[in-house]
Amino acid sequence: MKVIIFGAAGMVGQGVLRECLADDRVEAVLVVGRSPTGRAHGKSRAIVHGDLLDLAPIESELAGFDACFFCLGVSSAGLDEHQRVTLSAGTTLARVNPGSTFVYVSAAGADAQGRQKWARVRGATENALLALPFEAYVLRPGYIQPRTSRTPFYRLAYVVARPFYPVLRRLMPSAVTTTEQIGRAMIAIADHGAPKRVLGAADINAL
Repeated sequence: MKVIIFGAAGMVGQGVLRECLADDRVEAVLVVGRSPTGRAHGKSRAIVHGDLLDLAPIESELAGFDACFFCLGVSSAGLDEHQRVTLSAGTTLARVNPGSTFVYVSAAGADAQGRQKWARVRGATENALLALPFEAYVLRPGYIQPRTSRTPFYRLAYVVARPFYPVLRRLMPSAVTTTEQIGRAMIAIADHGAPKRVLGAADINAL
């Protein structure tokens, strides 16, 4: 399969990219983002595009792919821009790759009717993607154990928290996962689907 990854420079996206490059089912990877990932591989190429709200200049390069793994986090610009960027990618890919698979990394607790803005925006984004004419899936991981992070503070925090991950996994198996498991779950979804469209950490780990 051929896949597009948005947000491969981030914590989750780095893990997803590693799994895609290691999996024989993935024959080609197109990485789209505002900055380069700094990772070169024979079956991947990158498009650095500053304005993710306007994908028209690169739209022709997005055609012909089987799946999109959308891992872009919420930037300093905030939730509203995240929603606009996500739906920009979703509507564009639904048009150029109808019938493809789109997997969106959301957050546990997302709810379009929730009390907190982040939950409402994430939930509304999920609903909009699920209504588009492709096979959309939503991942709602809880605590994510990464391999690494580019942000020094997060990198230190993960080093401190790493010894506690096995305990968290035993006590709350439905609330914890890893970036590797998220990447493998995305590939499995693109390959043969999933039993439901919205998946929590336990579902991700099972896939």
